[in-house]
Amino acid sequence: MDLRTVCRDIRPQQILTKDCVNIMVDAVVYSRIFNPNLSVCYFSKPHLSMSILAATTLRKVLGKRDMSEILCDKKKIAREIARKFDRQTANWELNWKVLKCKKEIKLPKEMERSMAAEAEAARQARAKVITAKGEQHASRAFKEAADIMSQSPAAIQLRYLQTLKSVAAKNNSTIIFPLPMQLSQGYAQS
Repeated sequence: MDLRTVCRDIRPQQILTKDCVNIMVDAVVYSRIFNPNLSVCYFSKPHLSMSILAATTLRKVLGKRDMSEILCDKKKIAREIARKFDRQTANWELNWKVLKCKKEIKLPKEMERSMAAEAEAARQARAKVITAKGEQHASRAFKEAADIMSQSPAAIQLRYLQTLKSVAAKNNSTIIFPLPMQLSQGYAQS
């Protein structure tokens, strides 16, 4: 019997999460036998028994969680798995060192597409809110400018001419615009 620390891959486990998402999770468990006589008395294949228990514990713990929790709280979940695993193997004369979920949690392709679409929709919603706030600020500024310009008719005309100048600079074209009669009366008298 091998008394060294043994590393065993737990085959990928298909788990249905609390929010009904199928995920594939694989893990690895490191174990070591301290008392070979007792472990042979309890189990025909102690390391295999440890791996099977690890897979079962992994499925139980992850099955009680939402997918977002599994993806975000890996350390917290690892501690919970360790506590449950410790309780179950307390009298086995086997010592396990680490049960680690591998980094990759495989999601179904449909779920990946769905999550991408959800994230895109959330980004678009945030962009619309930002655009609406910008338009709200701009409309306030336009209202203030209109209030100031309404007190001076010449200011309105100058703003109009400035707008025409910027349009003409961008689009190389001819613009015909009417002039108010009051503006031409000043030239007629001189």
